[in-house]
Amino acid sequence: MKGAEFILLAIGAIMGAYLRYKIVESPITIGTLPINVLIVNVLGSFILGVFSAVSLMFNLDTKYTLFVAVGFCGSFTTMSSFELETINLVDSHRLSLAVLDMAANVGLSFIAVIAGRMLGNAIIGKVL
Repeated sequence: MKGAEFILLAIGAIMGAYLRYKIVESPITIGTLPINVLIVNVLGSFILGVFSAVSLMFNLDTKYTLFVAVGFCGSFTTMSSFELETINLVDSHRLSLAVLDMAANVGLSFIAVIAGRMLGNAIIGKVL
């Protein structure tokens, strides 16, 4: 990895981590279900979907992938926090909320990647 690539990766990671911190610092819940991490994971998946469409269409240099996909999205989204929230729900005997949390994080993040790609492709189609 070259110095410039490392710097792009680091800047993306710092930006993603900071934004994630700002979103999850104040609890957001629907009933008793915490959704901060869900918001981060779905939004990050959407951003990654848009980026993947743009990256493929314009054959972007890998340094942009390091910055956006690996750096920003990699530190913005958070599987470990998602798992910790889910196990905390299990520990507090809220199994139905734990299942809902898992389904929402995985399902909505998957849908967000698809929606992001669709939006990216639509934007590219209008630009070209």
